[in-house]
Amino acid sequence: MGRFREALAAPGLGAIAEIKRRSPSAGDLRPDADPRLLAPAYQVAGAAAVSVLVDERFGGTWDDLRAARAASAVPLLAKGFFRTRDELVQAKEAGADAALLLLRDLNDGESASFLAAAYELGLDVLVETHDAEELERAIALGAAILGVNARDLSTFEIDRARQLELVSGAPRDRVVVAESGISSRAQGAAAELAGADAVLIGSTLMRATDPGAKLAELLSRPLVKVCGLTRSEDVAVAAEAGADFAGFVLAESPRRAMAPLPVPETMLSVAVLVGEVEATPTDLVQLYESENGHRARDGVLLRHGKTVARVLDLPWLDEDDGHWDKAASVEGRVLLAGGLGPENVSAAIQAVDPWCVDASRSLEAAPGIKDHERVRSFVEAAR
Repeated sequence: MGRFREALAAPGLGAIAEIKRRSPSAGDLRPDADPRLLAPAYQVAGAAAVSVLVDERFGGTWDDLRAARAASAVPLLAKGFFRTRDELVQAKEAGADAALLLLRDLNDGESASFLAAAYELGLDVLVETHDAEELERAIALGAAILGVNARDLSTFEIDRARQLELVSGAPRDRVVVAESGISSRAQGAAAELAGADAVLIGSTLMRATDPGAKLAELLSRPLVKVCGLTRSEDVAVAAEAGADFAGFVLAESPRRAMAPLPVPETMLSVAVLVGEVEATPTDLVQLYESENGHRARDGVLLRHGKTVARVLDLPWLDEDDGHWDKAASVEGRVLLAGGLGPENVSAAIQAVDPWCVDASRSLEAAPGIKDHERVRSFVEAAR
C-alpha cells in the first residue's frame, strides 16, 4: 500500500485538498495560487493528501507539483488527463505519490496497462468514475482507490444524490473518494455516512479567502445538531449559526413537528422516531426503542436503514457522574445528546470527543420554539 492510499484509509474522514488556478466549469478561481504556500497550509489544516493540477487547462504545470513537493511532506496526487507511461514517469520524478486515471478517457485494456505501469513505478492511482458503469469497470479492474465524481464532465452539473448512491454501493475493501461538490461540513458528512473514506475538495478552497482555514473548518468535529425544530425561522437561524444537522421530532413530544421542514443544502435533515422506523423525506433517522411506553435513552442514527452512529442520551453530571467517561469509551461515531447547552457543551466535547453534539430543550424559549440567541451560542461553543 502506497503512502497516498494509506493516508486516505486512515480512520475518520480524510480530505484531498486541491490546488488549481482555474476550472473549465467555473473559469478563473485563484490565478495567483502558489503551491509553495498552499501545500504546507493544507498539511497543517489536516489534509490527508494534496491534489495538484498539472494540466494547462486548469492553469497548472509540472513545476507546481515540484513546488508542492519541496514545500510539504503530505502525499501528493498528480492530476491531469494522463494516458501514457511517460507521463507517469514524469509525475513520479516531479514528486507525486499518486496519479489520476480518468476511466472515461481509456478503455479497459489501456486502463489495466496504466495501472500496471503506475504500480511498477511505486505510484498509487485514483481511478475516477462518473456513473454506475464506470464504477463497475473500475471495480473489475481491481482499482484500489475509487473516485466517484459528482460532476458530469459533459454538462458540469453536480448530482450529489447520484454520487452518494454510487459511494454507498462501492465495495468496502477499496478506498472510496467522493469528488466535487463539497462546500459544507454537512456535505462532507453525507459522503462520510454513505461510506466515503475521503473527499476531494477543490473549487471551495480556491474561492476561500484563506484556503487552509476553510479546509480546517470543513474537517472540524464535532458536527452540531439542533433538534426539536418546528418553525422555518428556527431552521434558518440554526443554519445561519452554522449547525450541520436539523432535527425534527416526529414522535409524541411537546416539540413534535407536523412534518420535516425544508433545510438548506448546508445542512442534513434528521427525523427523530421512537419504536418503528417509518419512511421519511429526511437524510437521516434518529431512532430510539420504546420501553414501557417511553423512549429509551440511547438510540442509533440511521442512513437508509443502516446504523451509522450511536446516540448517547443519558443522565448528565447532576444525576450520573460517570456519564462522560462511559461516553468516551464507546467506539465509533458518537452523537452526544441529553442536557447539552451553551454552558456545558465545550466541557462535554473536551471529555468525550464526540462525532456530533445535539441540543434541543436547552435552546428553547418555549416547547418547540427556539431562543435564537441560545441557538447561536450553542453552535459557537460547540465549534
